[in-house]
Amino acid sequence: MKLLEEHIIKYGTALNNEVLKVDSFINHQIDPNLMMKLAKDIQDYFKEKEITKIVTIETSGIAPSVFLGYLLNVPVVYLKKNSSKIIGTNCYQTVIHSFTKDVDYLITCDKKYIKESDKVLFVDDFMANGEACLGAIDILKQANASIEGIAIIIEKAFQSGRQKVEALGYDIYSLARIASLENGNITFTE
Repeated sequence: MKLLEEHIIKYGTALNNEVLKVDSFINHQIDPNLMMKLAKDIQDYFKEKEITKIVTIETSGIAPSVFLGYLLNVPVVYLKKNSSKIIGTNCYQTVIHSFTKDVDYLITCDKKYIKESDKVLFVDDFMANGEACLGAIDILKQANASIEGIAIIIEKAFQSGRQKVEALGYDIYSLARIASLENGNITFTE
């Protein structure tokens, strides 16, 4: 998506050869106009799919997911990164590793929010090595939900995430695909 690429070039910063900072419009400060355009683009790509629920992982995937949920008129469920006393024990859980923060998270979802009858679109802000996506897939499989597709706002195409997830047979739509962050230069795939 050209508009997103323009935002990344204008407002993003390659902190090193592996980390892209986009906190001015996606994950610290949120540009609602951009979020709506991203959501519309995702909606257009998956228009042939019958989506009954959007699933994401807290925190940065929530904004685009809520805009998309609004457009599709379906609920948005976010997988929590920490367990809580109010969730209880009737939940799906798996462990994921965050590339950016280099920590493991136990992600959790109350079983009442994802059902076998759900046709889910998973949305996330970044894909690097695919760990968050694989964790979400694990939780959705635990629920026996149907995974209709995966939407990624920014994919770091130079890392292995897409290959791991595509090997499982899932349709991945990335709005921007970063080819390289070498020497502070942000370049996109063709």
